[in-house]
Amino acid sequence: MLPELLQGVDTGGLLVIQDSASYSGRHLLQSFINAALNREEAVHVLGFEVSEEELKDGLRGSPVQRLHFHNAYTDPLGWTDHPAFTVHQFCLGELTRLVKQTSHSKPATLVIDSLSWILRHVSTPDVCRTLQQLRKGGAVRSIIGLLHADMHQRGTVGSVCHSATSVITVEPAMRGDEAVAKITKRSKSGKVIQDEEIFRIKDDLTVLVQSKSSKGAKKTDSEEQETDPTANLTFNLRLSDTEREAKQKLALPFVFSKEKKTALLHSGPGSGRIHYEPDANDDYDQEDPDDDLDV
Repeated sequence: MLPELLQGVDTGGLLVIQDSASYSGRHLLQSFINAALNREEAVHVLGFEVSEEELKDGLRGSPVQRLHFHNAYTDPLGWTDHPAFTVHQFCLGELTRLVKQTSHSKPATLVIDSLSWILRHVSTPDVCRTLQQLRKGGAVRSIIGLLHADMHQRGTVGSVCHSATSVITVEPAMRGDEAVAKITKRSKSGKVIQDEEIFRIKDDLTVLVQSKSSKGAKKTDSEEQETDPTANLTFNLRLSDTEREAKQKLALPFVFSKEKKTALLHSGPGSGRIHYEPDANDDYDQEDPDDDLDV
Protein backbone atom coordinates (compact mmCIF):
# COMPACT_ATOMS: atom_id res chain seq x y z
CA MET A 1 0.00 0.00 0.00
CA LEU A 2 2.92 2.36 0.69
CA PRO A 3 4.14 2.30 -2.96
CA GLU A 4 0.58 3.04 -4.11
CA LEU A 5 0.43 6.13 -1.90
CA LEU A 6 3.81 7.27 -3.21
CA GLN A 7 2.49 7.06 -6.75
CA GLY A 8 0.06 9.81 -5.90
CA VAL A 9 -2.19 10.90 -3.04
CA ASP A 10 -5.83 11.00 -4.13
CA THR A 11 -7.03 14.29 -5.55
CA GLY A 12 -8.35 16.33 -2.66
CA GLY A 13 -6.69 13.96 -0.22
CA LEU A 14 -4.90 14.68 3.03
CA LEU A 15 -2.03 12.39 4.00
CA VAL A 16 -0.68 12.61 7.55
CA ILE A 17 2.69 11.07 8.35
CA GLN A 18 2.68 10.47 12.10
CA ASP A 19 6.01 9.96 13.83
CA SER A 20 7.51 10.19 17.31
CA ALA A 21 10.85 10.67 19.03
CA SER A 22 11.67 6.98 18.47
CA TYR A 23 11.57 7.34 14.66
CA SER A 24 11.47 10.48 12.49
CA GLY A 25 9.11 10.60 9.54
CA ARG A 26 10.97 13.39 7.72
CA HIS A 27 12.83 11.02 5.39
CA LEU A 28 9.52 9.48 4.36
CA LEU A 29 8.13 13.00 3.87
CA GLN A 30 11.09 13.76 1.56
CA SER A 31 10.30 10.56 -0.34
CA PHE A 32 6.79 11.85 -1.01
CA ILE A 33 8.19 15.22 -2.12
CA ASN A 34 10.65 13.46 -4.44
CA ALA A 35 7.87 11.29 -5.92
CA ALA A 36 5.66 14.32 -6.58
CA LEU A 37 8.52 16.20 -8.27
CA ASN A 38 9.25 13.18 -10.46
CA ARG A 39 5.59 13.21 -11.52
CA GLU A 40 6.21 16.79 -12.74
CA GLU A 41 3.94 18.27 -10.10
CA ALA A 42 4.49 21.66 -8.48
CA VAL A 43 5.24 21.22 -4.79
CA HIS A 44 4.81 23.97 -2.21
CA VAL A 45 6.48 23.39 1.15
CA LEU A 46 5.61 25.26 4.33
CA GLY A 47 8.94 24.89 6.12
CA PHE A 48 8.77 25.43 9.88
CA GLU A 49 11.32 22.93 11.15
CA VAL A 50 14.15 22.84 8.58
CA SER A 51 15.65 25.50 6.34
CA GLU A 52 15.36 25.53 2.58
CA GLU A 53 19.03 24.53 2.23
CA GLU A 54 18.62 21.53 4.50
CA LEU A 55 15.46 20.40 2.74
CA LYS A 56 16.96 20.66 -0.74
CA ASP A 57 20.16 18.99 0.44
CA GLY A 58 18.09 15.97 1.32
CA LEU A 59 16.54 16.05 -2.15
CA ARG A 60 19.80 15.83 -4.06
CA GLY A 61 19.17 14.48 -7.54
CA SER A 62 15.49 15.50 -7.51
CA PRO A 63 14.08 18.05 -10.01
CA VAL A 64 13.81 20.83 -7.42
CA GLN A 65 13.00 23.55 -9.99
CA ARG A 66 9.30 22.87 -9.32
CA LEU A 67 9.80 23.04 -5.56
CA HIS A 68 8.58 26.27 -3.92
CA PHE A 69 9.78 26.72 -0.35
CA HIS A 70 7.87 29.17 1.86
CA ASN A 71 10.25 30.12 4.62
CA ALA A 72 8.62 29.88 8.03
CA TYR A 73 11.83 28.61 9.59
CA THR A 74 13.68 31.89 10.25
CA ASP A 75 10.78 33.87 11.73
CA PRO A 76 7.73 31.63 12.31
CA LEU A 77 6.02 34.04 14.75
CA GLY A 78 6.63 37.29 12.85
CA TRP A 79 8.94 38.97 15.35
CA THR A 80 10.96 40.77 12.67
CA ASP A 81 9.75 43.54 10.36
CA HIS A 82 9.66 41.46 7.19
CA PRO A 83 8.82 37.81 7.93
CA ALA A 84 8.52 35.53 4.92
CA PHE A 85 5.74 33.34 6.31
CA THR A 86 4.33 33.09 9.81
CA VAL A 87 2.18 30.57 11.59
CA HIS A 88 -0.65 33.12 11.77
CA GLN A 89 -0.90 33.07 7.96
CA PHE A 90 -2.07 29.48 8.05
CA CYS A 91 -5.53 30.15 6.65
CA LEU A 92 -7.35 29.47 3.41
CA GLY A 93 -6.90 32.91 1.88
CA GLU A 94 -3.15 33.22 2.50
CA LEU A 95 -2.34 29.66 1.45
CA THR A 96 -4.40 29.97 -1.74
CA ARG A 97 -2.57 33.19 -2.59
CA LEU A 98 0.82 31.57 -2.06
CA VAL A 99 0.01 28.59 -4.24
CA LYS A 100 -1.46 30.68 -7.07
CA GLN A 101 1.60 32.94 -7.25
CA THR A 102 3.36 30.34 -9.37
CA SER A 103 2.79 29.98 -13.09
CA HIS A 104 1.69 26.34 -12.93
CA SER A 105 -1.83 25.86 -14.22
CA LYS A 106 -2.46 22.52 -12.51
CA PRO A 107 -3.30 22.26 -8.77
CA ALA A 108 -0.18 21.77 -6.67
CA THR A 109 0.83 19.48 -3.83
CA LEU A 110 1.10 21.24 -0.48
CA VAL A 111 3.61 19.86 2.04
CA ILE A 112 3.45 21.02 5.67
CA ASP A 113 6.63 20.53 7.69
CA SER A 114 5.25 20.30 10.23
CA LEU A 115 1.66 20.33 11.44
CA SER A 116 2.96 20.12 15.01
CA TRP A 117 4.52 23.57 14.77
CA ILE A 118 1.20 25.02 13.64
CA LEU A 119 -0.81 23.18 16.29
CA ARG A 120 1.37 24.75 19.00
CA HIS A 121 0.10 28.23 18.05
CA VAL A 122 -3.24 27.70 16.28
CA SER A 123 -6.25 25.93 17.80
CA THR A 124 -6.97 22.39 16.63
CA PRO A 125 -10.47 23.21 15.24
CA ASP A 126 -9.02 26.07 13.16
CA VAL A 127 -6.26 23.85 11.78
CA CYS A 128 -8.73 21.07 10.85
CA ARG A 129 -11.09 23.62 9.30
CA THR A 130 -8.34 25.11 7.14
CA LEU A 131 -7.22 21.66 5.99
CA GLN A 132 -10.78 20.77 4.99
CA GLN A 133 -11.21 24.08 3.14
CA LEU A 134 -7.94 23.57 1.26
CA ARG A 135 -9.04 20.08 0.19
CA LYS A 136 -12.29 21.41 -1.24
CA GLY A 137 -11.01 24.76 -2.55
CA GLY A 138 -9.43 23.42 -5.75
CA ALA A 139 -6.13 25.33 -5.57
CA VAL A 140 -4.35 22.37 -3.95
CA ARG A 141 -4.36 18.91 -5.47
CA SER A 142 -3.33 17.12 -2.29
CA ILE A 143 -1.87 17.85 1.14
CA ILE A 144 0.91 15.97 2.93
CA GLY A 145 1.64 16.88 6.55
CA LEU A 146 4.14 15.67 9.13
CA LEU A 147 2.77 15.28 12.66
CA HIS A 148 4.83 14.53 15.78
CA ALA A 149 2.27 12.52 17.75
CA ASP A 150 4.14 12.52 21.06
CA MET A 151 4.06 16.33 21.22
CA HIS A 152 0.28 16.57 21.50
CA GLN A 153 -2.61 15.23 23.50
CA ARG A 154 -4.41 12.20 22.16
CA GLY A 155 -7.52 14.22 21.29
CA THR A 156 -5.52 16.65 19.15
CA VAL A 157 -3.85 13.83 17.22
CA GLY A 158 -7.19 12.07 16.78
CA SER A 159 -8.88 15.19 15.42
CA VAL A 160 -6.18 15.78 12.81
CA CYS A 161 -6.03 12.13 11.77
CA HIS A 162 -9.83 11.99 11.54
CA SER A 163 -9.65 14.79 8.96
CA ALA A 164 -7.14 12.83 6.87
CA THR A 165 -7.91 10.43 4.04
CA SER A 166 -4.70 8.47 4.75
CA VAL A 167 -2.53 8.16 7.86
CA ILE A 168 0.92 6.57 7.97
CA THR A 169 2.30 5.93 11.46
CA VAL A 170 6.02 5.12 11.39
CA GLU A 171 7.85 3.18 14.07
CA PRO A 172 11.34 1.63 14.30
CA ALA A 173 11.75 -1.96 13.17
CA MET A 174 14.15 -4.64 14.39
CA ARG A 175 16.88 -3.58 11.98
CA GLY A 176 18.29 -0.06 12.19
CA ASP A 177 17.74 0.87 8.53
CA GLU A 178 14.14 -0.39 8.48
CA ALA A 179 10.89 0.95 9.86
CA VAL A 180 7.30 -0.19 10.27
CA ALA A 181 4.54 1.73 8.54
CA LYS A 182 1.02 1.36 9.93
CA ILE A 183 -1.26 2.59 7.19
CA THR A 184 -4.92 3.57 7.44
CA LYS A 185 -6.67 4.63 4.24
CA ARG A 186 -10.25 5.82 3.88
CA SER A 187 -11.89 5.54 0.49
CA LYS A 188 -14.52 7.94 -0.82
CA SER A 189 -17.20 5.32 -0.15
CA GLY A 190 -16.26 5.30 3.55
CA LYS A 191 -14.45 1.95 3.51
CA VAL A 192 -11.39 1.84 5.81
CA ILE A 193 -8.35 -0.25 4.79
CA GLN A 194 -5.53 -0.94 7.25
CA ASP A 195 -2.15 -2.51 6.60
CA GLU A 196 1.33 -2.79 8.11
CA GLU A 197 4.53 -2.91 6.07
CA ILE A 198 8.25 -3.00 6.85
CA PHE A 199 10.09 -0.58 4.56
CA ARG A 200 13.48 0.94 3.91
CA ILE A 201 14.31 4.30 2.30
CA LYS A 202 17.13 4.10 -0.23
CA ASP A 203 19.71 6.83 -0.87
CA ASP A 204 17.73 8.15 -3.86
CA LEU A 205 14.65 8.53 -1.58
CA THR A 206 12.79 5.66 -3.19
CA VAL A 207 10.92 3.43 -0.74
CA LEU A 208 11.55 -0.28 -0.76
CA VAL A 209 8.95 -2.43 0.98
CA GLN A 210 10.79 -5.33 2.58
CA SER A 211 7.80 -7.38 3.73
CA LYS A 212 4.47 -7.30 5.43
CA SER A 213 4.60 -6.81 9.16
CA SER A 214 4.40 -9.94 11.32
CA LYS A 215 0.98 -8.78 12.48
CA GLY A 216 -0.17 -8.82 8.87
CA ALA A 217 -2.84 -6.88 7.12
CA LYS A 218 -6.47 -6.89 8.09
CA LYS A 219 -8.63 -9.25 6.10
CA THR A 220 -10.37 -7.95 3.03
CA ASP A 221 -14.12 -8.19 2.56
CA SER A 222 -13.84 -11.23 0.27
CA GLU A 223 -11.71 -13.10 2.82
CA GLU A 224 -14.17 -12.29 5.59
CA GLN A 225 -17.08 -13.54 3.48
CA GLU A 226 -15.33 -16.88 2.84
CA THR A 227 -14.82 -17.50 6.57
CA ASP A 228 -17.47 -19.82 8.04
CA PRO A 229 -18.36 -18.64 11.58
CA THR A 230 -19.99 -22.01 12.39
CA ALA A 231 -16.99 -24.13 11.40
CA ASN A 232 -15.56 -24.71 14.89
CA LEU A 233 -18.77 -25.08 16.92
CA THR A 234 -19.44 -28.22 18.99
CA PHE A 235 -23.06 -28.35 17.81
CA ASN A 236 -24.71 -28.18 14.41
CA LEU A 237 -26.58 -25.04 13.32
CA ARG A 238 -27.36 -26.23 9.82
CA LEU A 239 -30.48 -28.19 8.74
CA SER A 240 -30.59 -31.02 6.28
CA ASP A 241 -33.18 -31.03 3.48
CA THR A 242 -35.33 -33.55 5.37
CA GLU A 243 -35.21 -31.49 8.58
CA ARG A 244 -36.04 -28.30 6.70
CA GLU A 245 -39.05 -29.96 5.03
CA ALA A 246 -40.33 -31.30 8.36
CA LYS A 247 -39.93 -27.87 9.93
CA GLN A 248 -42.05 -26.26 7.20
CA LYS A 249 -44.84 -28.80 7.70
CA LEU A 250 -44.93 -28.45 11.48
CA ALA A 251 -48.09 -26.73 12.81
CA LEU A 252 -47.25 -24.55 15.77
CA PRO A 253 -49.78 -24.57 18.67
CA PHE A 254 -50.11 -20.78 18.84
CA VAL A 255 -50.69 -20.33 15.11
CA PHE A 256 -54.37 -20.36 14.10
CA SER A 257 -54.89 -22.14 10.82
CA LYS A 258 -57.95 -21.67 8.64
CA GLU A 259 -59.49 -24.89 9.96
CA LYS A 260 -59.01 -23.80 13.61
CA LYS A 261 -60.64 -20.44 12.96
CA THR A 262 -63.66 -22.09 11.27
CA ALA A 263 -64.11 -24.58 14.11
CA LEU A 264 -64.02 -21.86 16.78
CA LEU A 265 -66.30 -19.37 15.06
CA HIS A 266 -68.89 -21.82 13.76
CA SER A 267 -69.83 -24.44 16.34
CA GLY A 268 -70.98 -27.76 14.98
CA PRO A 269 -74.01 -29.98 15.95
CA GLY A 270 -74.17 -31.17 19.55
CA SER A 271 -72.26 -28.23 20.94
CA GLY A 272 -73.67 -26.60 24.08
CA ARG A 273 -75.28 -23.15 24.02
CA ILE A 274 -76.63 -20.82 26.74
CA HIS A 275 -79.84 -18.90 26.10
CA TYR A 276 -80.96 -16.14 28.47
CA GLU A 277 -84.31 -14.36 28.42
CA PRO A 278 -84.50 -11.28 30.69
CA ASP A 279 -87.30 -11.26 33.29
CA ALA A 280 -89.78 -8.39 33.44
CA ASN A 281 -88.85 -7.68 37.07
CA ASP A 282 -85.12 -7.48 36.37
CA ASP A 283 -83.70 -4.23 37.76
CA TYR A 284 -81.09 -3.42 35.14
CA ASP A 285 -79.57 0.01 34.82
CA GLN A 286 -77.92 0.58 31.46
CA GLU A 287 -75.54 3.18 32.96
CA ASP A 288 -74.56 1.00 35.96
CA PRO A 289 -74.81 -2.74 35.17
CA ASP A 290 -73.66 -3.65 38.73
CA ASP A 291 -76.15 -1.45 40.55
CA ASP A 292 -78.24 -4.44 41.71
CA LEU A 293 -75.30 -6.12 43.44
CA ASP A 294 -75.31 -6.04 47.22
CA VAL A 295 -71.74 -4.93 47.93
